[in-house]
Order: sequence, then structure tokens, then C-alpha cells
Amino acid sequence: MQKVAVVVQDGAEPFGLGSLVEVWGEPEHPEDGTPVFDFQVCTPRPGRVPGRSDYDLYVERGLDATADADLVCLSPKYDFLRHDPAVLDAVRSAYDRGAIIYAHCSGVFELGAAGLLDGRECTTHWRYTDLLAERYPEARVRPDVLYCHDGSVITGAGSAAGIDASLHLMREQFGAKVAAATARRIVVPPHRDGGQAQFIARAVPDCDAETLGPLLQWIVENLADDLSVESLARRSHMSERTFARRFRAETGTTPHSWVTRQRVQAAEELLERTDHSIDWIADEVGFGNAATLRHHFARVRGLSPQQYRRRFAG
Repeated sequence: MQKVAVVVQDGAEPFGLGSLVEVWGEPEHPEDGTPVFDFQVCTPRPGRVPGRSDYDLYVERGLDATADADLVCLSPKYDFLRHDPAVLDAVRSAYDRGAIIYAHCSGVFELGAAGLLDGRECTTHWRYTDLLAERYPEARVRPDVLYCHDGSVITGAGSAAGIDASLHLMREQFGAKVAAATARRIVVPPHRDGGQAQFIARAVPDCDAETLGPLLQWIVENLADDLSVESLARRSHMSERTFARRFRAETGTTPHSWVTRQRVQAAEELLERTDHSIDWIADEVGFGNAATLRHHFARVRGLSPQQYRRRFAG
């Protein structure tokens, strides 16, 4: 991936555009070792683009910038139910030639109008998921996730989830180390799973325990330990039922799923920067044996540890 084109239109939402710029439009940072992209912002009618928040944009490039882009992003706009035929044509053309298409927040409606959501898992901001499902009944709308990646199409839930979706794609294309360095520069967590709920309930009212933040940090630093619900509940001085309920309330997922994701992520980093055997890595991150690592790695990442190492090591 070398060229990234972002389409902005009248009523451009500044945070949506900004989240894309933060990941894909930064200049070189030698201390991070992250890639630099040919980042271009374009619009159907070059010139002044009315903004949403008391300031406008000036965009010099037209939609021809999407003609050879490896990644085409649709930045959200205020009037998201009005579609410019030229934008729809550009998106279809980019998709047909194999570009990755990423629609952030309400930009997902543009994909529906272009016919790219039929039979595809997708999401948008929680305010609009019912409307998306109503207007595009052939789409498989996921109202409770941060982002969806289905084939060459990525859809994000909106606002901060735009950064999550971009970091997910960065991870897919360049590996865990690059994604983590990018996240560190932006000062955000390196990975929030796409299946994490858009709504995360806060602390359970009848539970007097402190926030689980320190425990989560301890887990990441001790992945080879016994991290069963029984063990973690005992460490947190809670019953297993209370712990499981509290954990889901604070993280949006189960302890087993969260721990598995952390172990896979740690395995990714070891596959990238060491030449240790799969058995050694499996033991180091707490999976115990290579077969278990391969099973979870393939389920989460869609490829084997060996394939991941060939693609990203070094």
C-alpha cells in the first residue's frame, strides 16, 4: 500500500477527516519506523468545501486522485443521505480494480448507494444502524461493533472507531509492530478488537472493587500464567460470576476472549522480531503448545503463524 486517497464532500465532519489524517497522512517519523504514504485529499468539485464546524476546507484535487489509489477512504459528511453520482462511480471503479475501500461513520451510506454492501457485514455509528439496515436490507448490518472488515471493504462505527479501523488495516498490511508504533504516536491503545461493543457499560453499581485497569495491565505482563476466570476472579477478590459480569461491563467482551486476543497479539510481535520456534512462542504467550496457538491465531488473524512470519518478519 502506497497511495491513500480520502474523499471529502460538502458538510465534511472534521473529526472523521482528522482521524484518517492521523493514521495515513503523517510525514516521516524516523524514530517510529512507520511507513509514509502518498496521501491525497480529493473532492468532486475542487475548491472550497463547506465544513460542518464553522470552518471550510480548500481541496485542490478532484476525484481522479482515486484512480490509482491503493486505499480509498470516504470521510463522513453531515448530509449523508445525499449522494454524488461522481463519488459513487469513483468508489465502484476503485473497488472493481481491487483497491481497499474504507468508509468511516456515515460514509458507509455511500457504499450502500454504490451497491457495495449487498451480502456484506458492515457497521456505522450506533445512531444510524437501524436506518442503514432499513435502506439497504441486503447488507448484514452489525450494530454492536467498532468496525467490520469484509473482503476489501472496511466500515467503521464512527468518531474514535475510525482510528481503530485504520489501525486494524495498518496491522493487516504492515504488522503489529508498525500498528503499535502508529498508535503510540497518536497516544491511543494499539488494538481495540473490531467486535468490541460500541456501548461499553461502566462499573457495575453493586461491585465495590476498583477498576479492572491494573488487572488488565498485569494480564498483559503475565500472559504465560494461569489466566482462567477462576484464577483472575480470585486475584480480584470477587466471585467468578461477579468478576465475569464486571469484566464484560468494563471491556465489552468475556475474559477468555480478551485474554486470547492479548496472547495472539503478543505472538504476532514475537513472530515479527524473533526467530524462535512456534512451540517456544506458544509457551511464552500462554497457549501452551503450537497446535493451540495455530488454532487461535488462524481464527483471529485468518492466516497461520508461519504465514504471518513470512509476511511481516523483518
